[in-house]
Amino acid sequence: MPVFAYAGTARGGKSVTAEINADTRELAIEQLRSQGITVKSIEEKKKAKALFGERKQKITDKDIVVFTRQFATMINAGLPLVQCLEILATQCDNKTFGKLIGEVKMDVESGTTYADALKKHPKIFSSLYCNMVQAGEVGGALDVTLQRLAGQLEKSAKLKAQIKSAMVYPAAIVAVAIIVVSVLMVWVIPIFAKMFTDFGGTLPAPTMLVIGISDFMQKYIIFLIIAAGVGIYGLKRYYATPGGRLKIDAFMLKLPVAGDLIRKIAVAQFTRTFGTLLQSGVPIMEGLEIVARISGNKIVENAILEARTSVGEGKTLSEPLGKTGVFPPMVVQMINVGEATGALDAMLGKIADFYDEEVDSAVAALTSLLEPALMVFLGTVIGFIVIAMYLPIFKMAAVVG
Repeated sequence: MPVFAYAGTARGGKSVTAEINADTRELAIEQLRSQGITVKSIEEKKKAKALFGERKQKITDKDIVVFTRQFATMINAGLPLVQCLEILATQCDNKTFGKLIGEVKMDVESGTTYADALKKHPKIFSSLYCNMVQAGEVGGALDVTLQRLAGQLEKSAKLKAQIKSAMVYPAAIVAVAIIVVSVLMVWVIPIFAKMFTDFGGTLPAPTMLVIGISDFMQKYIIFLIIAAGVGIYGLKRYYATPGGRLKIDAFMLKLPVAGDLIRKIAVAQFTRTFGTLLQSGVPIMEGLEIVARISGNKIVENAILEARTSVGEGKTLSEPLGKTGVFPPMVVQMINVGEATGALDAMLGKIADFYDEEVDSAVAALTSLLEPALMVFLGTVIGFIVIAMYLPIFKMAAVVG
């Protein structure tokens, strides 16, 4: 968006010299007049082109959480909404995010509600975020809603970071295993194979197997890499289809240890998010639709949508959730108690707290299981290759002896 430098006179005769963002010069003048500023001169600033072009900073979850916390504090202190946005846009360390906040501020100045202004940026502000803000605006408790939203975002970010950190070590082990085995097969084993051929004689079966695999990898290494890339790409495309995603998500839930972890994460996210939406005043039908879209698993999403349909027909929430078989019986019973006592949002918060601890335990169990399993697998593979290569050497040493 163009930047205009202007000079003018504010109310009371005070001289003002500053800058303003606007699509055109006329819109900039109109905005300044609405602020009570009489424009004397205004010119568009020329942008200096960077050597390699303007680089956009990535807007992270942390940026959004900090922005939400600060915004809630300012609103609670009684500052006007537009002034809060202007301060946050100016002070934001992430220039890309600061520019986006400035655009939101301009939309609000032009008469758009804050929630509708956020909805223009769906890649940054999710439907959960926008709907909670909208409920806070309508209910007159925007500051409280933003505090709840910031807490929800922090817990979601913490969960993501926890899962990622748990997967880093196993992923590193697998990557090292692939690199080590590939180097052995493509560059080391051929040296041993040539030496054994020069000596002649019959090689042991394990040695012949390893040499055969090595020959195959030398001849078709490029095709193997291409096939792996095509396979990953094909799997992603298949997962992008409704049927493919349904089958893969169902398979993931059936995995021995990881499936239980995925289910617990889904339950924790559903209860935490749905409880926060209800506390913020979002209608139950709309809340169920939102949490279904952000569930991350098609099986869980379908289960929540089925429950939403049943609730629309006048049934309780716990009954259809229990029939889906996705949610554990304890969760269903606690939701039933929450509905009966009229404290569903509070009960959902207690379930979320419990399953947050369950997720912590499940992640620790998965990590403790994967690490030794991968080490044993890597040791077995490399150990087999080494033994297979040394068997002929032992045989030759015995003959010489």
